[in-house]
Formats: sequence, structure tokens, C-alpha cells
Amino acid sequence: MGQQKSLKIFGCRASQYLTEKICDSLNVDVGKSSCPVFADGEFEPCYEETIRGSHVFIVQSTPPPADNLLELLLMIDAAKRASAYKVIAVIPYFGYARQDRKDKPRVSIGAKLVADILSAAGVDRIITMDLHADQIQGFFDVPVDHLYASTLFVPFIEEMGLENLVIASPDVGGTKRANTYAKMLETDMVICHKTRSRANEVGSMTVIGDVAGKDVIIVDDLIDTAGTITKAANLMKKVGANSVRAFAAHGVLSGPAIERIENSELEEVYFTNSIQHNNLNTTKIKFITVADAFAQAIKRVYKNQSISSLYYK
Repeated sequence: MGQQKSLKIFGCRASQYLTEKICDSLNVDVGKSSCPVFADGEFEPCYEETIRGSHVFIVQSTPPPADNLLELLLMIDAAKRASAYKVIAVIPYFGYARQDRKDKPRVSIGAKLVADILSAAGVDRIITMDLHADQIQGFFDVPVDHLYASTLFVPFIEEMGLENLVIASPDVGGTKRANTYAKMLETDMVICHKTRSRANEVGSMTVIGDVAGKDVIIVDDLIDTAGTITKAANLMKKVGANSVRAFAAHGVLSGPAIERIENSELEEVYFTNSIQHNNLNTTKIKFITVADAFAQAIKRVYKNQSISSLYYK
């Protein structure tokens, strides 16, 4: 048998902090790389150490999507051209997952296009978490290891000891996710039905189910402008909920999101640290690290071991 290929983990600029925590969990050094930026904004990622014959894991979430996605693609291409044995993209938050279908005329299916571009760049495998829709895994022509934040959130919710717990979905599209949480926690589920007047703007909303006197936890894959989640929380409080909290894998937190959360009836909002934020001016938002989960996934992929025990189905 040949010698085990070496393991090297690199972080792109948007995910440096998470990369450091993943490497700490695995007790390995962060790979040395740089990304010089030219005067016109063009950048040139570069490996500052040999990666020939190595398993190269590149960590990068996509938002804001254009530059970060391009940086990841260039890192993948550079690794292939530097004779890496395998190149695995670790994408904690895959931002184009919301563009998973043609929901109106004359639009692209962005998730499929980005999957094709990643394959064209030469990626051998994808590790990600809480895709907007599970079936996006089928857009890729390479293996996808899909982790779930529920492995972290469910034990945390159990430790909170809420007596009148009920799980809520902020919209009809999230009912499968909410139902999974409700089954794990052996509790009831309610649904918010919403209409949108335009993208990122909620029109009307109603609650389907009883929340009176309940401690409500809204679960979602991401919170972007926080319009839906805060409107749902305010409505549930209005119809008698005892308390309302939210758990979402990805905190995109665009535009007025922080202000909306601060001014809402939400007591707390929990995210993973899949997206790096610095100096958030809020007391309600808290983060639960996914470094250990991704570290274990990387370790098992590297050693050709099963990763199915790392997530709830």
C-alpha cells in the first residue's frame, strides 16, 4: 500500500476565523496562502507551500457571493495546477442555493450553474451545511457531504429546558425542516403562511396552529434581511406565545436585519458561525460554532470513513 497522502487545510479570506478553529480542532496548522489584490480590484490567490500529492481542503462561505465564490474557484484551480491529489471545497454556506429552480420566467437556475462552475474548476468533493433545498446535492457531479445544524441545535434546545416548547416554520417551504426538529424534540409544530409582495419583502402572514402560552422556537436554514422571521415572531407573540426564539444555520444578516431583530419580539436568535461577522451591535444574536462538526467531516473524508453519524437524517 502507498503512503497516506498529507492533509492540508486552507482558508479563503471570508472564512479565515472558522478555518483556524477547524484546524485547532484537528490539531493541524492552517495552510499558508496569500491573496494579493491589484489596483483594479483583481486578485490572485496563491499557495505559499507545496501541496503536491496532498488532500487539499479549502474553506470558504460565499457571501457576499461574487468575490468570495471567485476566490474559491481560483484556489481550486491553483490547487489542481499545483498537482494536489484531491481538492475538496468546504462551503459552510452555499449562497446560491436559493436559486434552485425557475420560479418565474427568464431567470437562471443559479445553484446548478455554480455547481457546474465548481466542477469545471476541478473540485473533487463538496462539504457543506444546511442547503436551502436538499435536492441541490443532485446538481453536483461530484460527491456532496451535507451536514445539518440540527446536530448542534437540538441538544442545545434540549438543555434550555423549555416546558411548553413548540417548533415553528416561518413559511410553508420550511415545514420539512421544522417537522424534523419537532420529531427529534418530541413536540408539536406550527406553520406561518406568508405571501411576498417582492423579493426580501413579506406581504401578509398568518399562523397555522396554536401558540398560546407556548415557548416558540422558529427554525430556518438562513436569515437574510430578517423580514420573515421578525414578522413571524411579532405575530406569534401577538396571538399569545409566551416567548419566541429563532435558530437558523446561516446568519446572512443583510441590510436592516440587525435593527429588525433588535426591535422585534424575538428574545434570542442563534446561528452557527458558518458566516463570519465582526462587531455585531446586538445583544440578541448568539453563535454556536460548527468548527468541530466540519473538522470531523474533514477528518473522516480524509481517512475514507463514514460521516453519516455526524448528522441527523
